[in-house]
Amino acid sequence: MAKVLFTTVCRPIGPSQGDAPSVGYELLFGQVTRAQGVFSPRATHIQFGLEYIANNIDAPATVLQYPSARELIRELKKGYDFIAVAFIMATFHHMEKVVQLARRYAPHAKIVLGGYGTILSDEELKPYGDHICRGEGVAFMRDLLGEPPRAMPYEHPIVVSTLKLFSLPVSKTGMVFAGLGCANGCDFCCTSHFFKRRHIRLLDSGKDIFDVLCRYQDEHGVSQFTILDEDFLLNKRRANEFREAVKKSRRTFGIFCFASIRALDQYTPETLLEMGIDGLWIGYEGTRSGYAKQKGRQPDELFPDLRRHGIMVLASMIVGFDYQTPEIVREELAGLLRLKPTLSQFLIYGPTPGTPFYDRIQKEGRLRPEMQANRRAYYKNCTGFKAMVSHPLMSGERIEALQRECFEEDYRRLGPSSFRTIRVWAEGLRNLRRCSNPSLRRKAARFRVDLRRAYPLFLAARLFAPNKRIRRWLGALERRAHAECGAPNAWESLLSAAAVGAAAWTRCTLLFDAFQHPRLGLRRFRWESAADESFNLSAQTGRLKVRLERHWAEGVARIKLRGVLDAQSAESLSRRLAASLAAGRERIEMDIARLKRFDTQGIAILAKSLRNRGGIRLTLPARLRGTDGDLVRLARILEGPRLSGV
Repeated sequence: MAKVLFTTVCRPIGPSQGDAPSVGYELLFGQVTRAQGVFSPRATHIQFGLEYIANNIDAPATVLQYPSARELIRELKKGYDFIAVAFIMATFHHMEKVVQLARRYAPHAKIVLGGYGTILSDEELKPYGDHICRGEGVAFMRDLLGEPPRAMPYEHPIVVSTLKLFSLPVSKTGMVFAGLGCANGCDFCCTSHFFKRRHIRLLDSGKDIFDVLCRYQDEHGVSQFTILDEDFLLNKRRANEFREAVKKSRRTFGIFCFASIRALDQYTPETLLEMGIDGLWIGYEGTRSGYAKQKGRQPDELFPDLRRHGIMVLASMIVGFDYQTPEIVREELAGLLRLKPTLSQFLIYGPTPGTPFYDRIQKEGRLRPEMQANRRAYYKNCTGFKAMVSHPLMSGERIEALQRECFEEDYRRLGPSSFRTIRVWAEGLRNLRRCSNPSLRRKAARFRVDLRRAYPLFLAARLFAPNKRIRRWLGALERRAHAECGAPNAWESLLSAAAVGAAAWTRCTLLFDAFQHPRLGLRRFRWESAADESFNLSAQTGRLKVRLERHWAEGVARIKLRGVLDAQSAESLSRRLAASLAAGRERIEMDIARLKRFDTQGIAILAKSLRNRGGIRLTLPARLRGTDGDLVRLARILEGPRLSGV
């Protein structure tokens, strides 16, 4: 059976390594809260798709998340048949290095390229991969491996993300993979056009989604979730089925999901809370951008209504639309900040291959000359943090400066997003705790627990606040939390002092760029169930019993022989081993300590069949200690392995 290694690009990556500003391991720290320093929540953003695909093929598989080059090389030496590499355009140059290592240390393996980086053309990618996976990865890999198709819903993996603040773990979030692609078709959106404006439901029904959440909660104690589906709420039938299942179960979840204003127009905040939804990513984009997904309630009505019900909002805004001037950008920013989003993201309007915006920019010849002339520079800067298009009203430098200004103003005026979240919990608790709806009262009780758990963070927050106004706001928020939930106890006060030390430590690590790279994430699938074989072979004067154990994690095939080895049994054994070991390149360890008899001809036949599998280790009978002439000749034929007695 073939073995598959799935891997991300190698660490270290990031601006300190010469990458574009937002490239790294974290969505929040690298993009959304990039201006918030010590207050930025930290969570490593792994390549979730690798875990998902590995969980849904039959072949033994290993997933590496951000290995070092040394860690990758160590794994490559274990004899994989396929090396699958996930990358994005901005890490194209890192993908090249992974491919170079794969070809050097696993020359027989086929290389599969996947991820959003494969939005590039076959011509650009073929030098680096034998196969290119675009679209839904499970079906692609099963077909490539010769495995029969598998019906959806696929088996959902357990992937838990730990969020830290001040270097302290504050929550665990279960990742739920409900769908791929997006039918909205915004002209800049890689996700939408990568999947040809189709939405692929990995979890077809609301009951399917509910069952996954229950599994996380029952087996792993996780009640906080992110549903990965670009417009989860657009399908009202599925969402309502999910809502009914949650209400019937009387379970309480905390769910963050993606939603457009158009989709949200189908629900009230109360119905969202009944599903467990208390966080939404909404595309604010621009006031004149005119996307269909923006039709519905006006943001100045919607955002405050959500906040009153304890639902936080991550709003994403675009800088660099053709109609924008510096004054318009600042006007739109001011309008957004008046809505008090919990988190804000500001990306530059950029052209990604396969999108209508890219096609238009190419047709109009507006890609900046340095990007047009140097495709690698274009790949590297395709991040949303580089102005790559000639704008009719602003220079690229001005657009980039405005983007920085947006992030800085958001932080300076509204404060740390982590504590804006706490403010939303406080509003939700105040407005829902006496509600007649039992689902909403349970949600209020959850907000109360979350508020209480946040007590130890306030002292450090006041000490490290960006300005006096935010410090006063944090003090008022702390007093409000105490009024809602009671005064802190001695243990919480002790934890407050510890949090100050943790915040100071975090500031030092940021200042000196220390401990900013994650450790290797390694996960194996179906390694222990890989085919062990036991069989008997006939010899002229008895039987040969054979046990073949394949230890994938160690890269070893152990062959244990017992009984009689003569020419007849050696011929049969050679044929069986050739078939069993053909696809692998494991190191062989052969234990012949329990052979009763063997002859020169049998040993010669076996040695000939294995002579091209260098580095074989023999375990010999203790009574011989490697002195028997035939066995010594066998060892020499097999390229001089170390002999060991038992």
